[in-house]
Amino acid sequence: MNGAESLVETLVRAGVEVCFMNPGTSEIHFVETLDRVRGMRGVPVLFEGVASGAADGYARMAEKPACALFHLGPGCANALANLHNACRARVPLVNIVGDHATYHRRYDPPLNADIEMLTRQYSKWLRTSPSSAAVGRDAAEAVASARTAPAGIATLILPSDTAWGEDGSPGEVGPIPPPPRADTRAIEQAVAMLRNGRPTAIILGPPLTQSETTLKVAGRIAAATGAKLLAPFSVTRARRGAGLPAVERVPYIVDQALPMLARFSQFVLLGAAVPAAFFAWRGKPSVLVPEGAAIHILASADQDMDGALSDLETALGAGRFEPILQPAAQPVRPSGLITIEGLAATIAAMLPQEAIVVDESITSGRGFMAATKGCPPHDWLVNTGGSIGIGMPLSIGAAVACPDRAVVCLQADGSGMYTLQALWTAARENLAITILIFANRAYQILKSELAALGGNPGPRALDMLEIGRPDLDWCALARAMGVPARRVETLEALARAMQDGVASHAPNLIEVPL
Repeated sequence: MNGAESLVETLVRAGVEVCFMNPGTSEIHFVETLDRVRGMRGVPVLFEGVASGAADGYARMAEKPACALFHLGPGCANALANLHNACRARVPLVNIVGDHATYHRRYDPPLNADIEMLTRQYSKWLRTSPSSAAVGRDAAEAVASARTAPAGIATLILPSDTAWGEDGSPGEVGPIPPPPRADTRAIEQAVAMLRNGRPTAIILGPPLTQSETTLKVAGRIAAATGAKLLAPFSVTRARRGAGLPAVERVPYIVDQALPMLARFSQFVLLGAAVPAAFFAWRGKPSVLVPEGAAIHILASADQDMDGALSDLETALGAGRFEPILQPAAQPVRPSGLITIEGLAATIAAMLPQEAIVVDESITSGRGFMAATKGCPPHDWLVNTGGSIGIGMPLSIGAAVACPDRAVVCLQADGSGMYTLQALWTAARENLAITILIFANRAYQILKSELAALGGNPGPRALDMLEIGRPDLDWCALARAMGVPARRVETLEALARAMQDGVASHAPNLIEVPL
């Protein structure tokens, strides 16, 4: 067995069954192995940022790691923006990065790079295999590390001679150690805070917002104590809709987050950080909670957060309370010309049950979560790290992980251009993704932030934030990559297009001019 075979065999035995890849010469032995070692699905992409974003989306929905394969340092560098997002999402992911043969690096070939330096910031676990005999063992350790709480990115760098050496053998992933329980004193302090009568928010980090069972435990605690359930703006995956406890995201806009959080004098954190602004603004605070508010970390990301929540429920005697559930309230379809409000209502009216919503709508979609809170149960995925261009790749991964569910991608046009190559993969794999492109032909979020500076921005500054002249033709771009597309001008046309798109069980794109 050569090193490449031992790698694939180890990954498949460990339950890593999908690899998003853009391979090169150094990784060609891995590709060849796919025909000899069964069980690994290779999903090709045209740009490495699609592979890293898709692996993130797969992990969020499958709740286990995918593999992403990159060609040397430059290929991995192309993937870093969405690896940043995956790192922030705290999802399990196994990166395989090819490198030059160990004896060839000394000649400094053109693609030579310090791959460990490039990947260290985002890797929870990082190793360069020294030989084909070590590849199976190292791959097993990579999978175990990625899955051990807190989940994260494991990066395995494989010089090409480790792939063709004939002394490989598969590694075995042992039992994943359970995360440590929260300290009893942390539970007692949370109980005291929740019983002292002061207004309290409980902020749920990943993965607490993705499980209906966990959400209902949190809902019973909220019902028993009057606490409010919140989630960070950059929530990894939110299970939401009618019949579930409502969890409100902390807004991105500082002037919206401050009044929301000002209502509370106490915050209990489970795997979440103290809310802070994305950027520093003159005259505005970086920390968004009220000055002097009590902050209590009930459980950190590397602890058993589900167990801490369950222990808190028991200590409070909250099990006898019924959680307050979101009532069903799917709106009637509006009609007429497209407006931001009408857009939100139409999407809510047409959202199918058990949809996976991938939201990178930026400014156009700030009302979407409020409009859809009473829709049939669904999952909502967002950009967790702020590095734009994740929407369509995330949708690819979610659709591969959940082929029987409709994926609805809410995509701003500017950020969509970062990774529009994802359309080709969606077509090639025939994935059930309906993509709505909100075409305002501008980096509207930057326009808003420029306006927030005050003063009178000049035409040269404003022109840098326009992406028209020429206007992007998203329908032509989609069709060129094999994805059917249509442009809509009214809310009625949008509703029909969404209905047809979801019913097609295939990739399709709807351009929505704004």
